Formats: sequence, C-alpha cells, structure tokens
Amino acid sequence: MAGSGSVAGSGSVAGWAGSAVDLPAGQAESLAGESGFLGRQVGAASAHAGPARAGRAMPGTALEAFRQAQGGPVTPYTGEQHACGPGVQDRPGRVVIGGVAVDPMTERQVVERVATELAEGRGGHIITPNVDICRSVAKDETLRRLVRNAEVVVADGMPLVWASRLCGTALPERVTGADLIWSLSKMAARKGFSIYLLGGPPGVARQAGEQLNSCHPQLHVCGHDAPPYGFEETALGRAQVRDRVVAARPKLVFVGLGFPKQDLLIAELRPELPGAWFVGCGSAIAFASGTVHRAPEWMQQTGMEWLYRLLSEPGRLARRYLVDDLPFAARLLGGCLVRYVRDRGK
Repeated sequence: MAGSGSVAGSGSVAGWAGSAVDLPAGQAESLAGESGFLGRQVGAASAHAGPARAGRAMPGTALEAFRQAQGGPVTPYTGEQHACGPGVQDRPGRVVIGGVAVDPMTERQVVERVATELAEGRGGHIITPNVDICRSVAKDETLRRLVRNAEVVVADGMPLVWASRLCGTALPERVTGADLIWSLSKMAARKGFSIYLLGGPPGVARQAGEQLNSCHPQLHVCGHDAPPYGFEETALGRAQVRDRVVAARPKLVFVGLGFPKQDLLIAELRPELPGAWFVGCGSAIAFASGTVHRAPEWMQQTGMEWLYRLLSEPGRLARRYLVDDLPFAARLLGGCLVRYVRDRGK
C-alpha cells in the first residue's frame, strides 16, 4: 500500500464494534469475547484521565473536551424540534430536517467543494446524519452544536430525503460516507492529496487502504490506525491517536468510529491539522475493506438498506432500528406529511 507510514493501534477494539459502527454478528461476538465489554456506552467517564502532554491539562472524555472548547456545559434541550423547513441555522442555505440543518448538496458537489478548499489550504469537517444521528442530536444540545459546526452536513438516509420533499425543501440526493470514501479518494488520487484511515478492528483500515489503492494506484495512503478500546475516555488515549494522525500530515482523514465518537475526535484534531478535511464516515472503512458488505444497489436507492442490515444482524440491530429509530422516522415523516397536506389545501 502506497505510503503507509502509520501502524495500527494495539489493544481490544470491542468498543468500536459496540459503537454506531456496524460489524457482522460473528465478528462482533469474537471481539466481545476478547474484551468482555461489547456494547459499553461511548464516552463513559474514566477514573484515570490524565494530561495528554506535559504542561497541558485536558478534560477526561472527548465529550468533556468538546464542551470545554465550546465554552463550558450546556443546557439540555427540552423543546420541540422543527420537523423540516428553513429553520434557524448558522450557515445560510441549509434546511432543517429532523432537527438537523442539512446542506442541499449532491455527492459530486461535496467532492468539488473539498477539492477546491484543499487547493486553497482550507480544511473542514463532513458529517452525514441519518435517522439514528438525528434522534441522538434531538436529545442533546452538545451534539447539535457538534453537527452545526461542521462545514458540510449531508443526509445519509432516505427518510431525511423523503421528509425534505414533503416539506418543499427537497434535498437533491442521499450522500453517504460509504460512497464518499470512494469518490473523495478518487479525487485525492487525481489531485495528489494524501489520505489517512482511522477506525475499525486491527487490519481493517489497512485492508481498506489496499482496496482503495487497487482502484486508484496513484492514491497516497499516508497512514492507518485502529485505536484500542476506550481510547476516547482519557486525554492521554486521545492524544496518542491524535499524535499519530498529525505526524502523518494527511490532507483527507476518514474517521470510522461511529457518531458521536468519531466527530468528537475530529473536533480535537482540527486545530492540529487546519488545512485537512475530516470525514466522519461510520462503517465506510469496513465497507471499503470488504469485511462488511453493503446492501444491494436497489435496496440502497429505495431506502431499504436498513432492512438488509437488520436481517443480517437482527439480534444486535433490532432495538436500535425498530424501537429507537423507526418511531422517530415515523414521527418525522408523519409531521411532514401533515404539513404537506395542509399546505396543499390552502
């Protein structure tokens, strides 16, 4: 693999498997057996958090670090979210879908913007919210702020696209991290920008880099890393991961640790690499490696990818999809449908 200058981190990775990133049931169970902690909540407080570097005291968890950087604790959100519409946001042109301000961009437009910004020495952050992320953001002001701060927010989830159409603020298409890892890597190979792959069990990021290189031989993969379980719970653990990324000096960093872990880490990395673009890409690294398979194209295009994954791993995903996400999606689409009918009757 071209330019692989960073070695994968050691240690158990069951925390990665238990986050929002999806692994096949057999692989997840194997990882769980190694550590005994599969499914533990992301961001649990550590009793042994310490300073990352001499002379610089830092908060223990990634969430605490982000809150401190943003000016301290925030008040939990208790009001109703806008279902969809122009909403109130910091970046003009965004529309609010499921409580999240989203950019109405195509995948091609995202790639073109990143290429232009990189050429001019400016960095950024891409978040691809789906129903699960919208549900999490609706309950937590800190996570809402995290998403709002990203330069590019595009919808990964057909329910969000459908809701936007019902409300008359149509998003042009679904844009997924699993697609962006390929299209952005193609652009990076053409323009000479290096990439870094962060996330997954040991060996998965390396395999993903090899697959990307096989399609784009000119692509420079300057590093890959598989952080150990629980690294995000201490300033020292995050600093070790951060230092490896910074030493590689990439221009594009794909972080596949699941939301919000991946995006909180990105918030800490950005000041160290102000000219780089970061993509919170969830399962995209695992998909690119070939260790996890995506749904058939027709299921992706018809909004049925969630069903494919549910049928593949019912024991692990049933609660998330059927108990947590489905009611949220139903409320979102129901509210937009009522608004659509009301507006047509005027």
